[in-house]
Amino acid sequence: MSSRRSEGQSEHSDSLNGTKTATTRPQRPPTLREVASVAGVDVSTASRALRTETRGTVKSETLERVVATAEALGYRANPFARGLKDHRSMTVGMLIPDLANPLFPPIVRGIEDGLGEHGYVAILANTDMDPDRERHLLDLFLERRVDGLFLATALRSYPLIEKVVESRIPTVLVNRTMDDKRVSMVTTDDYHGMGLALRHLVNLGHKRIAFVGAAPSTSTGYNRHKYFLAWMDRLGLPLDEELLVTAPWFNKQSGAEACDELINRGREFTAIIAASDMIALGCYSSLRAHGLKIPDDVSVVGYNGSRWCDEFNPPLTAVHVPKYDLGRAAADLMLSLLQGPDTEPSRVFLDTSLQVRESTRQI
Repeated sequence: MSSRRSEGQSEHSDSLNGTKTATTRPQRPPTLREVASVAGVDVSTASRALRTETRGTVKSETLERVVATAEALGYRANPFARGLKDHRSMTVGMLIPDLANPLFPPIVRGIEDGLGEHGYVAILANTDMDPDRERHLLDLFLERRVDGLFLATALRSYPLIEKVVESRIPTVLVNRTMDDKRVSMVTTDDYHGMGLALRHLVNLGHKRIAFVGAAPSTSTGYNRHKYFLAWMDRLGLPLDEELLVTAPWFNKQSGAEACDELINRGREFTAIIAASDMIALGCYSSLRAHGLKIPDDVSVVGYNGSRWCDEFNPPLTAVHVPKYDLGRAAADLMLSLLQGPDTEPSRVFLDTSLQVRESTRQI
């Protein structure tokens, strides 16, 4: 008696009883050439139609036909194969100082979404602000021939910048600034953001305003301190140096210790601007430990506008940094550098906004 097996099946002997069973071979995925053949176009046209950056060069009718054919056949582009053709790895390295900082996940998501639409993948590495570790990770990225670099760890003094520039690899600083204009950067307008915070407090009647800054060795810490002083002068507010304290880093513990120092100096103040939301959270702990109520005794403004500011008790007024948009803008800038190696470095500043919640009040 003859037996039948479906297409894609083969017979093999069962080692236990000697009988034959059918196994199903996985179907081979369709190729770009097959998509082109079914759609009635040449391979180059199909390739351009299925690549985001080139589909604008294909007539709309042809584009629709190719895309519909690819979907019907279940075609998936192979970015690795494309990378081999273009002599690219289709990967971009990203150095981040602290993955536990809630500032970074939305930025990373924006970068991943932006790159993913063009077949690129971001590889993340956490530096813990350790210069030796950062140097080692940068060497690994260069050895693995990543196509580009995102640096969210750049200090104001950044010795590795020469290696980055000499490598001629497309590089984008993210949420950091640097005087060296040979490297592209995407960040927010902290001058505008600090102005929003101070004018909000002044409109509520505050004049004795303290600043709890952080990490002056970083561009973020340095700039926010500098812009606080600039806006105090611009608004004609009295500056008391005793109301300026600095935390070593952007975290709760550092913020609490800096706020303790501020309170122990014994100078009168009615409001605090913190250099980050995490520092503001530390200020909450310190103020409560000293018997001070927020906002009845002291108003507090944070910086970054993390989504969990609503979970503070009371909810935290904060300068909002558009974190996801920062990531998307960084990805767009990186893609332009990858597509045009001779593209001049760019500096992109995104607007900030103020999210007013219950941690600030009229006096």
